[in-house]
Amino acid sequence: MSKTANPYRRSIVGVLTVTILVAPSLLTGCREEAEPPAEKPAETPAEKPPEEQPPAPKTDADKGWESLFDGKTLAKWKATPFGGEGKVFVKDGQLILDMPTGDMTGITWAGKRDDLPDIDYEISLKAMRVEGEDFFCGLTFPYKDSHATLICGGWGGGLVGISSFDDMDASENETSSFYEFKKGTWYDIRLRVRDNRIKAWINGKQVIDAEPGQRKVGTRIEVDDSIPLGIATWHTKAALKDMKMRRVLDE
Repeated sequence: MSKTANPYRRSIVGVLTVTILVAPSLLTGCREEAEPPAEKPAETPAEKPPEEQPPAPKTDADKGWESLFDGKTLAKWKATPFGGEGKVFVKDGQLILDMPTGDMTGITWAGKRDDLPDIDYEISLKAMRVEGEDFFCGLTFPYKDSHATLICGGWGGGLVGISSFDDMDASENETSSFYEFKKGTWYDIRLRVRDNRIKAWINGKQVIDAEPGQRKVGTRIEVDDSIPLGIATWHTKAALKDMKMRRVLDE
């Protein structure tokens, strides 16, 4: 007798097949939902480079200056014939007053005397004591019908003053003061000459405010060869730069 396929067996197989096909979707629904991917932080725009600032406008303090030294040659200056003076030369934009074999080394104005004012003017320069212990800037300048000298670093290295009033030099009159100067350091020196008023500043600090009045104004004999305009040292090597002059009409 032939065997007949069991219909119930086919049904069970079909149910199992459907269950197996459906089960993965059911299991998926039971799992926790995956976290969404984190959002990328917004990119910070690159910082813009700072805008180039225009140069600061010139103030009255910057105007009217005429250079007295080009940084290359002595030009309108000459070595002062003190006797026993050191060499005077230009190097790296600086005017060097070398150590003297005698007492002093200096430069004196060799241009026209009429190019120099007698009153109402300013002189500015940078000066450095390279070697030595005495004055590295003895600035001799016109004052009306005479001359005087601004001393920076004299009498042992720190004295500042004007030589001379009534034949009293910078160590003896009321302009005398002390300033600590260091070797190898540049100092901004500015002198202002007005009618009956002489002022001076070092690194922006006022160190002299003198009224000569009716007193005799003159130079010591040692610096007479610096007249009408000169810069000298005493037993010291110095460097100078940024030398300039201007007329002054307002205080």
